[in-house]
Amino acid sequence: MARGPKKHLKRLNTPKHWMLSKMDGIWAPRPSQGPHKLRECLPLMLILRNRLKYALTGKETKMICMEKLVKVDGKVRTDPNFPAGFMDVVELPKAGDQFRLIFDVKGRFVLHRISDEEKAFKLCRVNRCEFTAKKVPVIVTHDGRTIRYPDPLVKVNDTVKVDLATGKMTSFYKFEAGQMCMITKGRNSGRVGTVVHVEKHPGSFDIVIVRDATGNSFSTRLENVFVIGTGDVPAVTLPKGKGIKMSILEERAMIVKKKKLIC
Repeated sequence: MARGPKKHLKRLNTPKHWMLSKMDGIWAPRPSQGPHKLRECLPLMLILRNRLKYALTGKETKMICMEKLVKVDGKVRTDPNFPAGFMDVVELPKAGDQFRLIFDVKGRFVLHRISDEEKAFKLCRVNRCEFTAKKVPVIVTHDGRTIRYPDPLVKVNDTVKVDLATGKMTSFYKFEAGQMCMITKGRNSGRVGTVVHVEKHPGSFDIVIVRDATGNSFSTRLENVFVIGTGDVPAVTLPKGKGIKMSILEERAMIVKKKKLIC
């Protein structure tokens, strides 16, 4: 019988997109309670040690964090297990590095290097839109932010652009046909395309039909769709591949072509 919160996490139970080797030990860093869910985040320890290689051990990672050298969304984070998630801006001012956590076409987190202009904002998906007890309109975003007095046109499933310095909403993108979106969960995670049509299924899950830049169509649940721009113009820069998933044969052809060029 469970008595209290779990404090440990074994490597075999970690999300696949963390890409941890099962032979490197028994344990893995368990993300702290925070703005993103355990299976939808990447702890700072894995970013510093496994991805950026700034540390060799967990202890070294802790020392880097405790010296206040890591910022997430403009705030210093000293917890090496802090959960950074989709669209978060991870900054290491001393090294001059700044990244946005975003998915590649295979649904894995990529540390995508960004410019000084782009690190000043992030996109947030609206999960709830309601009034407080004192009748103040608020929206709650995918990363746990509560924004008071939003634009009255903002509804659930829309995306808002948030200024990280002030925490205020600067603009928004409606969820509607013709908008550019990224898939954040499921088999199509990391794919980018244009919303074509929304199928309503009362009592079940609404399904969204999306078409990517190559003309391939796929469908996913409504809650998996994250609007990232208008038309063909994304509000944030995209990682290598631009969210276009290739078939196994196309991938193989590309690798063969690269090898021929090297030889």
